[in-house]
Amino acid sequence: MEKPVAKDPGFYIMVLIGLLIMFGAPIWFDLFAIMQVTQYVVLSVYALSLAYIWGFGGILSFGQSCFFGLGAYTFAVSSINIGETTFPFILSFVLPAAFGAALGYFMFYGRLSDVYLGVVTMVVTLIFWKIINHTAGPEYSIGDARLGGFNGIPSIPILNMPGDPDAWLDPAQMFKFFMFLLIVVYIGLRVLIASDFGRVSVGIRENETRSSLLGYDVRRHKVIIFAIGSGIAGMAGAMWATYQTFIDPNAFSLEMSAKALIWVMAGGVGTLAGPILGVILLQWLSLKLGTLQFLNNFVILGAILMVLVLALPRGLVPSVKHWALTGWEMFRRRERAAPPAKEVTSDV
Repeated sequence: MEKPVAKDPGFYIMVLIGLLIMFGAPIWFDLFAIMQVTQYVVLSVYALSLAYIWGFGGILSFGQSCFFGLGAYTFAVSSINIGETTFPFILSFVLPAAFGAALGYFMFYGRLSDVYLGVVTMVVTLIFWKIINHTAGPEYSIGDARLGGFNGIPSIPILNMPGDPDAWLDPAQMFKFFMFLLIVVYIGLRVLIASDFGRVSVGIRENETRSSLLGYDVRRHKVIIFAIGSGIAGMAGAMWATYQTFIDPNAFSLEMSAKALIWVMAGGVGTLAGPILGVILLQWLSLKLGTLQFLNNFVILGAILMVLVLALPRGLVPSVKHWALTGWEMFRRRERAAPPAKEVTSDV
């Protein structure tokens, strides 16, 4: 069971680290490094969307990229037509959350098992990917925004200050805003998990039958959890679209869904800090391995992931926490078992 937020020192440490990075990174790093760190921040928000519904709701989605891509295309189309990014950014959360709630309603009230639920989410993602890939003609447009098919949508507007379309955010300002959103998402999810709703959600994850016998509406809780995770993934998609000023059907690809699963598994299912750490380590590792010429970087990365999963089946953060607690307990036992020092008397 999660500790209350007020009694969890790890929560304050994570927020403090986030604030230090938000204000310190633009001072410490050059422009290229800032752009790279911004990518980690966006993908961390995306990873948290799956970390919440899987780790604290027990819902394993193989198609999280469906909501990521939906949010990205929602932002791209609406911002091009409106000419301003404030409302499109809000819409990129609302629309995927509404679609996630509708999809979750049919899945959970239809009493699909976990296996079929994973298949349905994966199939929905493939349907979106297939549809968007076949919108390359000029007739496939929504207002002034041409979908572009496999060529994608270029020239997506950069985030602007609310109410001022001409005040675009520069890379440092965009990084600070995205980092602020990551901190807000982390705090919001942590508070939600520690609330009564979150405790019931964890109880449902552990034993659905027992939770339903206690009088809780298991299906309603799952729909809400799935909708929240879908909205967060959609917002991450909008951040990705405006960060790149471009989006294509690869946002709906199974590769994007698989990456989210890998980040959460590597960092630790049932944690929020773990997936963030998984994004940073694995994305940094992918960048470094991409510079190697003698061997395909995907082969090396795959081998590292296999070793990581086999050696740390619970994930990086839970394993490190377990080792630290075990070491502390051993130290305390030795202290209690140590014989008291003999008192030395003087003959003088």
